[in-house]
Parts: sequence; C-alpha cells; structure tokens
Amino acid sequence: KFATQHKTDIVYGTLFSHVVIGSAPAAGEAKMPYFVVSEGHHVASTKLNRYVFQPGITDVKSQIQAMAPWIAANAGKKVTQIFPDFAFGYDHRDYLPPALKAQGAEVIAQIAIPPTESSFTKYFPQIPAETEVIYHVMVGPAVLTFVKELGEFYGSNRPQLFGFIDSLEATDINSPGLEFLDGSHFWEGSPRYAQPDDSAAQKAYRAAVGIDDNGAAIGDPKDVSTAAHMFGCWETLYVVKKAMEDAGYKGPEDRAKLVEATEALTEFAEGPEHPQGPKTFNGKIHQCFGIQNISKVEGGRLNVVHKTKIEDGLYEPEGDYTTQPL
Repeated sequence: KFATQHKTDIVYGTLFSHVVIGSAPAAGEAKMPYFVVSEGHHVASTKLNRYVFQPGITDVKSQIQAMAPWIAANAGKKVTQIFPDFAFGYDHRDYLPPALKAQGAEVIAQIAIPPTESSFTKYFPQIPAETEVIYHVMVGPAVLTFVKELGEFYGSNRPQLFGFIDSLEATDINSPGLEFLDGSHFWEGSPRYAQPDDSAAQKAYRAAVGIDDNGAAIGDPKDVSTAAHMFGCWETLYVVKKAMEDAGYKGPEDRAKLVEATEALTEFAEGPEHPQGPKTFNGKIHQCFGIQNISKVEGGRLNVVHKTKIEDGLYEPEGDYTTQPL
C-alpha cells in the first residue's frame, strides 16, 4: 500500500522485531527503502535485504557484547535470563550466553515468557537457587506487573537484577510496588533522567520533543516517555535527510540512489541530529554502532554509572548487503 497506493518515498519507524522480519520481503520486492528503529539483530544479520536499514539505534547483539564485561565484573557470574518469547527476546537468548562466557560468567537458566502473558509468578520457581543475577528484558503492557510480582516473590532477599529498561519503559519507577528495584541496574539507550554531564544537544533534544529532566512529558509528570529508545526515531530521520541530500534525491525514482547514499555513510557525530551520542555506520550490514548506558536505580531515579565505548560493541559482519542487486 505504501509503495503502490500512497507512493511514499520511504517507510520508517517500525519497532517490533517480528513485524520487521515479516515485512522486510515486501520492502525488497517493492524496492521501498525501509528504515526501522527496532534494536533487533535482524537487519545487521544480513538475512533481510538491501532495502532495509537500521541506522539510528544499535542492535541487541552489539548492546549485549558491550555490556557483558560490566555485568560479569559488577553484578555476578551465574545469570538467569528472562525474556519475551518472540524475535526480540531470541536475540537476547542467543547472544547473552556467548558474551558472558567470554567474560568468565555463565547463563545457568533461560525462561521464555509469552508476550501476551499477564501474570508471571508461576514462572519464578524456575529460577535456580544459585542465581546471582536475574537478567530481565520484558516488553508490552504487563511489564509493571512483571516487575511487581518479581518483587513479591523475592521480598528483600533477591539476587542482583540487571534489566533492559524495556521492562519499565514508559513506566514511572516510583510506582507503588517497585521499591525493591532500588539498587538494581538497567541498560538504557538514552538516559531517561537528565544527567549532570548532559550535552547541549541532549538538552535541546529534550526541549524539542517535550520531555522534562525526569523523562516525563512537560506539564504531565505521569506521562513517562520511552526515552531510552525514542531518540532512535529522531536520529533515523536525520540519517534519511543526510542520505537524501547526498543522493540529490528528487522523488521515488531515486530510491536506488537513496539506498546507495545511505550505504556510503560512515559516521554520525554527536550533536543536535544525534543527541544520544556519536555513532559509526557499517554500510555493508546497514547497521549503526554507538554507546550504551548502564544506570542504577537510586533515590527514585536512574543515574548513569557506566557508559560503553563504540568499539566495545563492534563485531565481525556476517554478510554484505551491497553485493545484492538494486
């Protein structure tokens, strides 16, 4: 419909990984440049096609690789993993064990939970008693229930918790029942809470999209943003703008030129267009690489305690989209 009925120039913004995988073939067949903001490793795996890009947010494989040394050194060596039972969760399932093993730690149990699940207590007895760290990355409307029930299950005597903020995205961490999260750690793409060392670009971005220093909508503290991820939408649009300018893009007849111009990009400097931080871009795998934040819950907010470097998340490409015909 986008290609034939609406005749759009591009398709942009898809989040859920199973949608990216399912719709990528249609983008290739229609020769429609498709810019996703999904985090899955699907684009970077080179299993999709030449018309699909993820230039504005890093992928799970890179995120895990960059953070594994910190987890092993600071949280614990015996890790139980809880993840959603669909494509995004499978990236965590597949890439965490080897990344931790390389750091002398191990995943001792993996618990997959259906994304439609509304109660989680029945899964918690599967967590081995010797677990030192629970690594959780849940998504969807029941995330608050998941975290609350985990707290009820353990009480005050819990293992270390390392979560992806997906488990609490758009949820106030000061919600009743989440007190037990104090002292636990989360991955964040871009920090929800303003940090003391925020750049001028980060401050300008917050003002432009209308979020306050707590990551909530200006004027409505209950409307908590998806700050850890939503920068990817902002940054991707600026990548499209740059590629269109480089390609001398005039309209849909220049889509192939747009693909090649995007593939030719190599780095994005931190600044108003890329407020989350600097990035490199690998045109062969259509994926960007950037920094990750590890934040600690303390005093009712998330404080960044560790930032990874771009090189911490680099890996060998698994293929090359540029060899495919346009």
